[in-house]
Amino acid sequence: QDAFVAFHVDKVLVSKYLKSLQIGELAPDQPSIEPTKNKMLVKDFRELRATVEKMGLLKPNQLFFFLHLAHILLLDTAAWLILLYFGTSLMPFIVSLVVLTISQVQASWLQHDLGHLSVFRKTKWNHLLHKFVMCHLIGASAKWWTLLHSRHHAKPNCFQKDPDIDMHPFLFTLGKKFSVELGIKKKKYMPYNHQHKYFFITLPPLLFPTYFHCHTFYIAYTKRYWVDLAWMLTFYIRFFFTYGSLLEIKSLLAYYFIFRMLESSWFVWVSQMNHIPMDIYYDNNLDWVSTQLQATCNVEQSLFNDWFTGHLNFQIEHHLFPTMPRHNYWKVAPLVKSLCAKHGIEYQCKPLLTAFADIVHSLKNSGELWLDAYLHK
Repeated sequence: QDAFVAFHVDKVLVSKYLKSLQIGELAPDQPSIEPTKNKMLVKDFRELRATVEKMGLLKPNQLFFFLHLAHILLLDTAAWLILLYFGTSLMPFIVSLVVLTISQVQASWLQHDLGHLSVFRKTKWNHLLHKFVMCHLIGASAKWWTLLHSRHHAKPNCFQKDPDIDMHPFLFTLGKKFSVELGIKKKKYMPYNHQHKYFFITLPPLLFPTYFHCHTFYIAYTKRYWVDLAWMLTFYIRFFFTYGSLLEIKSLLAYYFIFRMLESSWFVWVSQMNHIPMDIYYDNNLDWVSTQLQATCNVEQSLFNDWFTGHLNFQIEHHLFPTMPRHNYWKVAPLVKSLCAKHGIEYQCKPLLTAFADIVHSLKNSGELWLDAYLHK
Protein backbone atom coordinates (compact mmCIF):
# COMPACT_ATOMS: atom_id res chain seq x y z
CA GLN A 1 0.00 0.00 0.00
CA ASP A 2 1.10 3.57 -0.66
CA ALA A 3 1.13 4.49 3.05
CA PHE A 4 3.44 1.56 3.83
CA VAL A 5 5.82 2.57 1.05
CA ALA A 6 5.73 6.23 2.11
CA PHE A 7 6.56 5.65 5.78
CA HIS A 8 9.32 3.04 5.65
CA VAL A 9 12.91 3.35 4.49
CA ASP A 10 14.04 -0.25 5.03
CA LYS A 11 11.07 -2.08 3.55
CA VAL A 12 12.72 -5.49 3.67
CA LEU A 13 13.19 -5.25 7.43
CA VAL A 14 9.69 -4.01 8.28
CA SER A 15 8.07 -6.48 5.88
CA LYS A 16 9.19 -9.30 8.18
CA TYR A 17 6.80 -8.01 10.84
CA LEU A 18 3.87 -8.27 8.43
CA LYS A 19 4.16 -12.01 7.79
CA SER A 20 2.21 -12.89 10.92
CA LEU A 21 -0.65 -10.67 9.72
CA GLN A 22 -1.07 -12.25 6.28
CA ILE A 23 -4.41 -14.03 5.95
CA GLY A 24 -4.27 -14.88 2.25
CA GLU A 25 -4.15 -13.37 -1.21
CA LEU A 26 -6.77 -11.87 -3.48
CA ALA A 27 -8.29 -14.17 -6.07
CA PRO A 28 -7.39 -13.26 -9.68
CA ASP A 29 -10.90 -11.94 -10.32
CA GLN A 30 -10.95 -9.68 -7.25
CA PRO A 31 -10.29 -5.92 -7.61
CA SER A 32 -7.02 -4.68 -6.10
CA ILE A 33 -8.37 -1.26 -5.24
CA GLU A 34 -11.51 -0.21 -3.39
CA PRO A 35 -14.26 1.77 -5.16
CA THR A 36 -13.76 4.81 -2.90
CA LYS A 37 -10.24 5.24 -4.28
CA ASN A 38 -9.14 6.94 -7.49
CA LYS A 39 -7.51 4.16 -9.48
CA MET A 40 -5.90 6.36 -12.15
CA LEU A 41 -4.59 8.84 -9.58
CA VAL A 42 -3.03 5.99 -7.59
CA LYS A 43 -1.42 4.62 -10.76
CA ASP A 44 0.04 8.00 -11.74
CA PHE A 45 1.28 8.68 -8.21
CA ARG A 46 3.10 5.34 -8.09
CA GLU A 47 4.78 6.23 -11.37
CA LEU A 48 5.72 9.60 -9.88
CA ARG A 49 7.21 7.91 -6.82
CA ALA A 50 9.28 5.63 -9.07
CA THR A 51 10.54 8.74 -10.88
CA VAL A 52 11.38 10.41 -7.57
CA GLU A 53 13.43 7.40 -6.50
CA LYS A 54 15.30 7.30 -9.83
CA MET A 55 16.10 11.01 -9.51
CA GLY A 56 17.66 10.32 -6.09
CA LEU A 57 15.36 12.75 -4.31
CA LEU A 58 15.02 10.43 -1.32
CA LYS A 59 18.75 10.57 -0.62
CA PRO A 60 19.77 13.06 2.10
CA ASN A 61 22.48 15.70 1.84
CA GLN A 62 24.09 15.18 5.24
CA LEU A 63 26.10 18.41 5.01
CA PHE A 64 22.79 20.31 4.97
CA PHE A 65 21.65 18.64 8.18
CA PHE A 66 25.07 18.95 9.83
CA LEU A 67 25.09 22.71 9.25
CA HIS A 68 21.52 22.92 10.52
CA LEU A 69 22.47 21.10 13.73
CA ALA A 70 25.57 23.29 14.10
CA HIS A 71 23.55 26.51 13.98
CA ILE A 72 21.14 25.07 16.59
CA LEU A 73 23.99 24.25 18.98
CA LEU A 74 25.61 27.66 18.41
CA LEU A 75 22.36 29.47 19.20
CA ASP A 76 21.76 27.26 22.25
CA THR A 77 25.21 28.13 23.59
CA ALA A 78 24.88 31.81 22.68
CA ALA A 79 21.66 32.13 24.71
CA TRP A 80 23.54 31.16 27.87
CA LEU A 81 26.67 33.19 27.03
CA ILE A 82 24.59 36.35 26.61
CA LEU A 83 23.45 36.12 30.23
CA LEU A 84 26.92 35.14 31.40
CA TYR A 85 28.77 38.08 29.81
CA PHE A 86 26.11 40.82 29.74
CA GLY A 87 24.34 40.05 32.99
CA THR A 88 20.72 39.32 33.77
CA SER A 89 19.21 42.77 33.34
CA LEU A 90 16.12 43.19 31.18
CA MET A 91 17.75 43.61 27.76
CA PRO A 92 20.18 40.64 27.94
CA PHE A 93 17.33 38.60 29.46
CA ILE A 94 15.07 39.35 26.46
CA VAL A 95 17.80 38.81 23.85
CA SER A 96 18.77 35.51 25.45
CA LEU A 97 15.11 34.40 25.43
CA VAL A 98 14.78 35.17 21.73
CA VAL A 99 18.01 33.34 20.84
CA LEU A 100 17.05 30.25 22.85
CA THR A 101 13.56 30.25 21.31
CA ILE A 102 15.06 30.28 17.81
CA SER A 103 17.36 27.41 18.76
CA GLN A 104 14.50 25.37 20.21
CA VAL A 105 12.17 25.85 17.24
CA GLN A 106 14.91 25.01 14.75
CA ALA A 107 15.68 21.93 16.85
CA SER A 108 12.01 20.94 16.61
CA TRP A 109 12.23 21.13 12.80
CA LEU A 110 15.37 18.95 12.89
CA GLN A 111 13.81 16.35 15.18
CA HIS A 112 10.91 16.27 12.72
CA ASP A 113 13.37 15.34 9.96
CA LEU A 114 14.96 12.67 12.13
CA GLY A 115 11.60 11.26 13.19
CA HIS A 116 10.72 10.82 9.52
CA LEU A 117 14.03 8.99 8.91
CA SER A 118 15.11 11.55 6.32
CA VAL A 119 18.55 12.56 7.66
CA PHE A 120 20.51 9.29 7.49
CA ARG A 121 20.12 6.29 5.22
CA LYS A 122 20.36 3.94 8.20
CA THR A 123 17.30 3.93 10.45
CA LYS A 124 19.26 3.39 13.66
CA TRP A 125 21.26 6.61 13.19
CA ASN A 126 18.05 8.58 12.67
CA HIS A 127 16.62 7.10 15.88
CA LEU A 128 19.78 7.80 17.88
CA LEU A 129 20.12 11.44 16.84
CA HIS A 130 16.36 11.86 17.20
CA LYS A 131 16.71 11.04 20.90
CA PHE A 132 19.59 13.50 21.25
CA VAL A 133 17.72 16.37 19.59
CA MET A 134 14.18 15.71 20.84
CA CYS A 135 14.97 14.44 24.33
CA HIS A 136 18.23 16.19 25.25
CA LEU A 137 18.00 19.48 23.34
CA ILE A 138 14.21 19.97 23.62
CA GLY A 139 13.21 17.93 26.66
CA ALA A 140 10.40 15.83 25.13
CA SER A 141 10.02 12.15 24.27
CA ALA A 142 11.04 11.05 20.77
CA LYS A 143 8.79 7.98 20.90
CA TRP A 144 5.87 10.12 22.12
CA TRP A 145 6.28 12.36 19.07
CA THR A 146 6.54 9.40 16.68
CA LEU A 147 3.41 7.81 18.15
CA LEU A 148 1.30 10.94 17.60
CA HIS A 149 2.84 12.23 14.40
CA SER A 150 2.64 8.93 12.52
CA ARG A 151 -1.11 8.85 13.18
CA HIS A 152 -1.39 12.41 11.91
CA HIS A 153 0.37 11.53 8.66
CA ALA A 154 -1.67 8.38 8.11
CA LYS A 155 -5.02 10.18 8.29
CA PRO A 156 -4.54 13.99 8.32
CA ASN A 157 -7.63 15.98 9.31
CA CYS A 158 -9.64 12.77 9.83
CA PHE A 159 -11.59 13.14 13.08
CA GLN A 160 -10.82 10.56 15.79
CA LYS A 161 -7.81 9.35 13.80
CA ASP A 162 -5.64 12.46 13.56
CA PRO A 163 -4.56 13.50 17.09
CA ASP A 164 -3.71 17.00 15.82
CA ILE A 165 -7.42 17.86 15.65
CA ASP A 166 -8.37 16.38 19.02
CA MET A 167 -9.07 19.97 20.12
CA HIS A 168 -12.46 19.53 18.39
CA PRO A 169 -15.01 19.94 19.89
CA PHE A 170 -13.81 20.66 23.44
CA LEU A 171 -11.78 23.79 22.67
CA PHE A 172 -12.62 24.66 19.06
CA THR A 173 -15.09 23.56 16.43
CA LEU A 174 -13.20 22.69 13.26
CA GLY A 175 -14.33 22.33 9.68
CA LYS A 176 -17.56 23.43 8.04
CA LYS A 177 -19.37 20.09 8.26
CA PHE A 178 -18.47 19.44 11.89
CA SER A 179 -19.45 22.96 12.91
CA VAL A 180 -22.92 22.59 11.40
CA GLU A 181 -23.34 19.13 12.95
CA LEU A 182 -22.32 20.44 16.36
CA GLY A 183 -24.78 23.32 16.10
CA ILE A 184 -27.65 21.07 15.03
CA LYS A 185 -26.97 18.80 18.01
CA LYS A 186 -27.05 21.91 20.27
CA LYS A 187 -23.62 21.11 21.69
CA LYS A 188 -21.57 23.91 23.20
CA TYR A 189 -18.35 23.29 25.11
CA MET A 190 -16.98 26.77 24.36
CA PRO A 191 -18.35 29.99 22.85
CA TYR A 192 -17.28 28.91 19.37
CA ASN A 193 -18.52 32.09 17.74
CA HIS A 194 -15.62 33.80 19.54
CA GLN A 195 -13.03 31.08 18.93
CA HIS A 196 -11.12 33.16 16.38
CA LYS A 197 -10.50 35.62 19.23
CA TYR A 198 -9.62 33.30 22.12
CA PHE A 199 -7.38 31.27 19.78
CA PHE A 200 -4.69 33.95 20.21
CA ILE A 201 -4.50 33.50 24.00
CA THR A 202 -5.00 29.73 24.19
CA LEU A 203 -3.49 27.34 21.65
CA PRO A 204 -0.44 29.26 20.33
CA PRO A 205 1.08 30.40 23.65
CA LEU A 206 -0.10 27.57 25.90
CA LEU A 207 0.15 24.32 23.90
CA PHE A 208 3.78 23.62 24.82
CA PRO A 209 4.01 24.88 28.41
CA THR A 210 0.77 23.15 29.44
CA TYR A 211 -0.62 20.23 27.41
CA PHE A 212 2.51 19.02 25.56
CA HIS A 213 4.66 19.49 28.63
CA CYS A 214 2.47 17.14 30.67
CA HIS A 215 1.44 14.78 27.90
CA THR A 216 4.97 13.87 26.79
CA PHE A 217 5.88 12.82 30.36
CA TYR A 218 2.56 11.02 30.83
CA ILE A 219 2.95 8.92 27.65
CA ALA A 220 6.64 8.25 28.27
CA TYR A 221 5.88 7.03 31.80
CA THR A 222 2.73 5.00 31.07
CA LYS A 223 4.26 3.33 28.01
CA ARG A 224 7.56 2.81 29.86
CA TYR A 225 9.79 4.73 27.50
CA TRP A 226 12.55 4.62 30.12
CA VAL A 227 15.36 5.48 27.70
CA ASP A 228 13.48 8.55 26.53
CA LEU A 229 12.79 9.62 30.11
CA ALA A 230 16.48 9.32 30.96
CA TRP A 231 17.42 11.43 27.93
CA MET A 232 14.72 13.99 28.84
CA LEU A 233 16.09 14.37 32.37
CA THR A 234 19.46 15.38 30.92
CA PHE A 235 17.78 18.41 29.34
CA TYR A 236 16.33 19.61 32.65
CA ILE A 237 19.53 18.91 34.57
CA ARG A 238 21.55 20.85 31.99
CA PHE A 239 19.04 23.71 31.80
CA PHE A 240 18.57 24.26 35.53
CA PHE A 241 22.27 23.81 36.27
CA THR A 242 23.54 26.24 33.61
CA TYR A 243 20.82 28.89 33.88
CA GLY A 244 20.26 28.33 37.59
CA SER A 245 23.82 29.50 38.24
CA LEU A 246 22.95 32.84 36.64
CA LEU A 247 19.30 33.48 37.56
CA GLU A 248 17.36 33.52 40.79
CA ILE A 249 14.61 30.93 41.10
CA LYS A 250 11.76 33.31 40.14
CA SER A 251 13.67 34.64 37.15
CA LEU A 252 14.67 31.11 36.15
CA LEU A 253 11.09 29.85 36.17
CA ALA A 254 9.92 32.95 34.30
CA TYR A 255 12.69 32.46 31.73
CA TYR A 256 11.69 28.83 31.20
CA PHE A 257 7.96 29.50 30.92
CA ILE A 258 8.37 32.49 28.57
CA PHE A 259 10.64 30.69 26.12
CA ARG A 260 8.23 27.74 26.09
CA MET A 261 5.38 30.17 25.29
CA LEU A 262 7.35 31.80 22.48
CA GLU A 263 8.39 28.41 21.10
CA SER A 264 4.79 27.20 21.29
CA SER A 265 3.44 30.25 19.45
CA TRP A 266 5.94 29.89 16.61
CA PHE A 267 5.24 26.15 16.29
CA VAL A 268 1.44 26.40 16.37
CA TRP A 269 1.15 29.12 13.74
CA VAL A 270 3.46 27.21 11.38
CA SER A 271 2.02 23.74 11.99
CA GLN A 272 -1.63 24.82 11.72
CA MET A 273 -1.33 27.05 8.64
CA ASN A 274 -1.24 23.98 6.38
CA HIS A 275 -4.12 22.00 7.89
CA ILE A 276 -6.74 23.95 9.88
CA PRO A 277 -8.05 25.90 6.82
CA MET A 278 -8.43 22.64 4.86
CA ASP A 279 -11.21 20.04 4.83
CA ILE A 280 -11.77 18.36 8.21
CA TYR A 281 -14.18 15.45 8.55
CA TYR A 282 -14.45 11.72 9.19
CA ASP A 283 -12.25 9.24 7.34
CA ASN A 284 -13.87 8.51 3.96
CA ASN A 285 -11.36 5.78 3.06
CA LEU A 286 -9.90 7.72 0.15
CA ASP A 287 -6.67 6.77 -1.57
CA TRP A 288 -3.35 7.95 -0.11
CA VAL A 289 -2.89 10.88 -2.51
CA SER A 290 -6.44 12.24 -2.16
CA THR A 291 -6.29 11.91 1.64
CA GLN A 292 -3.10 13.97 1.80
CA LEU A 293 -4.07 16.61 -0.76
CA GLN A 294 -7.48 17.44 0.68
CA ALA A 295 -5.90 18.08 4.10
CA THR A 296 -2.78 20.09 3.15
CA CYS A 297 -1.73 23.29 1.44
CA ASN A 298 1.59 25.00 0.74
CA VAL A 299 3.19 28.34 1.49
CA GLU A 300 5.31 30.18 -1.05
CA GLN A 301 9.02 29.42 -1.15
CA SER A 302 11.72 31.85 -0.05
CA LEU A 303 14.92 31.48 1.95
CA PHE A 304 13.20 32.96 4.98
CA ASN A 305 10.05 30.85 4.62
CA ASP A 306 12.11 27.69 4.22
CA TRP A 307 14.10 28.44 7.37
CA PHE A 308 11.22 29.85 9.43
CA THR A 309 8.94 26.87 8.74
CA GLY A 310 11.55 24.12 8.59
CA HIS A 311 10.50 23.61 4.94
CA LEU A 312 6.96 22.81 6.10
CA ASN A 313 5.89 25.46 3.61
CA PHE A 314 6.12 22.44 1.26
CA GLN A 315 3.52 20.57 3.30
CA ILE A 316 1.93 18.86 0.27
CA GLU A 317 5.21 17.33 -0.85
CA HIS A 318 6.09 16.41 2.72
CA HIS A 319 2.82 14.54 3.21
CA LEU A 320 3.13 12.66 -0.07
CA PHE A 321 6.79 11.78 0.55
CA PRO A 322 7.31 11.91 4.34
CA THR A 323 10.79 10.31 4.23
CA MET A 324 12.08 12.73 1.59
CA PRO A 325 14.83 15.07 2.88
CA ARG A 326 13.33 18.53 3.09
CA HIS A 327 16.01 20.16 0.94
CA ASN A 328 14.54 18.27 -2.05
CA TYR A 329 10.91 19.35 -1.70
CA TRP A 330 11.31 22.20 -4.15
CA LYS A 331 12.62 19.77 -6.77
CA VAL A 332 9.58 17.48 -6.64
CA ALA A 333 7.03 20.31 -6.30
CA PRO A 334 6.62 20.90 -10.10
CA LEU A 335 5.99 17.17 -10.62
CA VAL A 336 3.32 17.15 -7.89
CA LYS A 337 1.69 20.24 -9.42
CA SER A 338 1.52 18.48 -12.77
CA LEU A 339 -0.06 15.42 -11.17
CA CYS A 340 -2.70 17.60 -9.50
CA ALA A 341 -3.42 19.51 -12.71
CA LYS A 342 -3.84 16.27 -14.68
CA HIS A 343 -6.48 15.00 -12.26
CA GLY A 344 -8.22 18.32 -11.63
CA ILE A 345 -7.10 18.55 -8.01
CA GLU A 346 -6.48 21.97 -6.47
CA TYR A 347 -2.85 22.58 -5.47
CA GLN A 348 -3.02 25.41 -2.94
CA CYS A 349 0.00 27.65 -2.40
CA LYS A 350 -0.26 31.00 -0.62
CA PRO A 351 1.92 33.74 0.97
CA LEU A 352 3.04 33.14 4.56
CA LEU A 353 0.98 35.92 6.14
CA THR A 354 -2.08 34.86 4.14
CA ALA A 355 -1.63 31.33 5.48
CA PHE A 356 -1.56 32.68 9.05
CA ALA A 357 -4.64 34.83 8.41
CA ASP A 358 -6.48 31.83 6.95
CA ILE A 359 -6.20 30.04 10.30
CA VAL A 360 -8.17 32.86 11.94
CA HIS A 361 -10.61 33.15 9.03
CA SER A 362 -11.37 29.42 9.07
CA LEU A 363 -11.97 29.49 12.83
CA LYS A 364 -14.24 32.50 12.45
CA ASN A 365 -16.22 30.89 9.63
CA SER A 366 -16.57 27.63 11.57
CA GLY A 367 -17.77 29.54 14.62
CA GLU A 368 -20.37 31.42 12.58
CA LEU A 369 -21.63 28.21 10.97
CA TRP A 370 -21.95 26.63 14.40
CA LEU A 371 -23.87 29.63 15.77
CA ASP A 372 -26.28 29.70 12.80
CA ALA A 373 -27.02 25.99 13.22
CA TYR A 374 -27.22 26.30 17.02
CA LEU A 375 -29.76 29.13 16.89
CA HIS A 376 -31.81 27.63 14.06
CA LYS A 377 -35.23 26.49 15.25
